[in-house]
Order: sequence, then C-alpha cells, then structure tokens
Amino acid sequence: MTQMVRVHNFMVSSDGFGAGEGQSLETPFGHADPGVLFRWAFSTASWPNRTEPGGSRGLEDYLVRDFHRNIGAEIMGRNKFSPLRGPWADEEWKGWWGDEPPFHTPVFVMTHHERPSYSLSDTTFHFVDGSPSSVLEMALKAADGKDVRLGGGADTIRQFLDAGLVDTLHVAVGPDELGAGSRLWDSPDDLLDRYHRDVVPGSYGVVHHLFWRD
Repeated sequence: MTQMVRVHNFMVSSDGFGAGEGQSLETPFGHADPGVLFRWAFSTASWPNRTEPGGSRGLEDYLVRDFHRNIGAEIMGRNKFSPLRGPWADEEWKGWWGDEPPFHTPVFVMTHHERPSYSLSDTTFHFVDGSPSSVLEMALKAADGKDVRLGGGADTIRQFLDAGLVDTLHVAVGPDELGAGSRLWDSPDDLLDRYHRDVVPGSYGVVHHLFWRD
C-alpha cells in the first residue's frame, strides 16, 4: 500500500488562521480560544479526553476516530511543540502534552535549533533541521509503511503544500474571525488548482473541507 501524507482535523478560522497572535505557555493558540476552535471535536462521542458519557455521532465522530488510523509518524512545526523561540535555553520543556502525549508514534519537530531526541511513553520526539522533502523522507521511513500525519501549525502545512507533498487534507473552517496569526490560506478555493474537494457542514457553524488528489 502506498504511504500517504495527511492533514487531519486541522482547524482554521473563517479568515484562514490556524492560530492567533501572542503564543505563550498559557496560550498555546495565541489569542485564539481552542475551546471555540475545537468544540465540534470536543462534543463527539469519540473525543479521547471525554469524561462524561454521550457525545455526538455521525461524520464528525468518524473524523475524530480517523485521526489515528494507519498513522506511523507525525511531522509538526516547532511552534506546535513549544512557545519558545530561538536556541533552546531550556531543554526541560517536553511539550504541551504531559507524560502521555497523544501521538503514539515518532514525531519529527521541524526546527533550526536541533536538540537530542527523547521519549515519553510510546512517543519519541526528534528535532530536525531540513527541507520539507528531507524531513518527510525521515518520517516515511520511521512510519514503517503507514501514513505520515502533518500536524501543523499552519506555516508548516503551507510549506508542505507549496512543495507538493500533501496527499489529503481535512480542514475544519470555523465561523469566527481571528484577524491575525498563523494563516493557512486566504480562501479554501486556493487549493482547487491541485485538489478535488468535498464540503460538508458540521456543528457549531463549522464547515469541513475534504481535499484529495488523483
């Protein structure tokens, strides 16, 4: 089976921003509220952090369950991993996710400032400085025949799109504007010269855009 590069459950505002300005330890998404951005996913029956029974079923629940299907590695940008900028003054920072990261695969963090790899539970983080194609080559090898998920942020996904390296995308577009931040696109129509698309309305005013290539 051919390996694929997938963007899955990536959320943007109505004006195309995947995160706001002013990222910090306390605000991983800057001035964007993740509780608003991802409330469609939080409300599904399969949301992994759900503590109460119930939740919605249907397409959105399937999209949440599909997040881990056949994924063997993840690629992310440094600002998804950390709010820190420049050389690593403190290598004690291990990410936002605590001792049990939700990835369960090797993770390749793209950064100009490399640091030693480390493992938490069943996730190993590697810090690599390279082009999208060279980092993808490492991730595909580590995925051992499974797909590679491109986790974000928006700037990283944009680099891979511009290099022609993304096979499928699921982008959930919310109804609210952010006005500034890390932009994925000016319009979802920007990708129609390269991809087929289905558009499906979801909950809370979200619209799911599903892109794929022949």
